[in-house]
Amino acid sequence: MGGGGAESTVRHLNYNHLQYFWTVAREGSIARASQVLHLTPQTISGQLKLLEVAVGEPLFQRAGRGLAMTATGRMVYEYADEIFSLGAELASRVKTGQMVAPALLSVGVVSSIPKLIASRILQPVFHAELPVRLVCREGGLQRLLGELAVHQLDLILSDRPVPSGLSVKAFSHALGSSEIAIFGRRGATRQYERNFPASLDEAPILLPTKDNPIRRPLEDWFEQHEVSPRLVAEFEDSALMKAFGESGNGLFPSPAAISEEVEQMYHARYIGRASGVEETYFAISPERKLKHPAALRIIEAARRQLLV
Repeated sequence: MGGGGAESTVRHLNYNHLQYFWTVAREGSIARASQVLHLTPQTISGQLKLLEVAVGEPLFQRAGRGLAMTATGRMVYEYADEIFSLGAELASRVKTGQMVAPALLSVGVVSSIPKLIASRILQPVFHAELPVRLVCREGGLQRLLGELAVHQLDLILSDRPVPSGLSVKAFSHALGSSEIAIFGRRGATRQYERNFPASLDEAPILLPTKDNPIRRPLEDWFEQHEVSPRLVAEFEDSALMKAFGESGNGLFPSPAAISEEVEQMYHARYIGRASGVEETYFAISPERKLKHPAALRIIEAARRQLLV
């Protein structure tokens, strides 16, 4: 489709059609969307076809008995979600008489940080006196630092400080640390709980990749205790590592600060601590002295409450 056609599509986009599409995407089927919208399935189906004509490409494809969005559909959904979220926000502000737009806080989260730790650090954002709209992006530290440098991010949560020698103007603020513990799938850890850590010798284990800050200290700890676990797999993403641990593929390390959450979410059991092995967390900002109120709240709360 040429550039002129795309511009014409945007000018003639029908927002009622867009809302029907958005509702179908959220509900997962035309039948459920018809109940929400109080319209017949035939009406919604017809409106979706008109939107697809306007866009110029299919928005859904059949997936078993349901519908799955196409690549174009996912893109349109992201824009629609933004449009209708802002519309609901505007209606709420007008109704309450509070016309103050929420502050935007864009945070990059280094993918190796446990998601439960990131969630705990960021929770104070939602208890601020003034409304804050949080946007989280995930990736490697180098890419996120690039986004910070061009002001696409206000803050980065990282498990390591800014590397030395980079030309990026960024400053590290220590938040706290947590000792590392070893976990395993519930019901399959009894043999490892007895005589820990000697019991880890030849035990199947999942570890973060070698560029993760805790990988080398963990290996040193194993050597110190004269144990050689059998490395089954390595992961950049901590949540994926835990998911494999939940499936029984091996034991896995995780911060002791979130032991209860790990046990509950991943059907795991705490086995023991790797005493002396700690994961440290940092907030990285583009200025030495933080100015964003929400960022200040995050750091102050983390230093008071985070971690064990």
